[in-house]
Amino acid sequence: MKKESIYLDTSVPSAMYDERVKERQETTVKFWESVLPKYHVSISEITLEELKETVNENLRKKLMALTTDFKILKINKKIQDLAGIYIENGIFSARYFADALHVAIASFYEIAYLISWNFEHLVKVKTRRLVNSVNILEGLKEIEIISPLEL
Repeated sequence: MKKESIYLDTSVPSAMYDERVKERQETTVKFWESVLPKYHVSISEITLEELKETVNENLRKKLMALTTDFKILKINKKIQDLAGIYIENGIFSARYFADALHVAIASFYEIAYLISWNFEHLVKVKTRRLVNSVNILEGLKEIEIISPLEL
């Protein structure tokens, strides 16, 4: 059986070492060990850029090491335009352009699932519905935006 594809936004690898919410960290570790191997995993240039912004050098190295085996998806003009359409349609505010980019990247590359711990802007029924309505109008496939708990 063919493996499905997943895209990880920055919140997922970051949760591996974030001890502020112990339950989320433990869930992420289990997700990393038992769920990720069942999928084709991708991240993007924006994920790497955000991880590189980690101030603590030791933590930054650990985070970057987590991503070495993942496919890195490139950002192009169509992706930037799609993120702009999400913003124009009020799905994301311009302030959260990076979130719009994560969704646009996963949508453009036809990734089945965007995995995130971002419940404020991404993992919401309303966001998923609005994104998918734009995607359909733009000739793209629908995407599932879910948390690691849902796979």
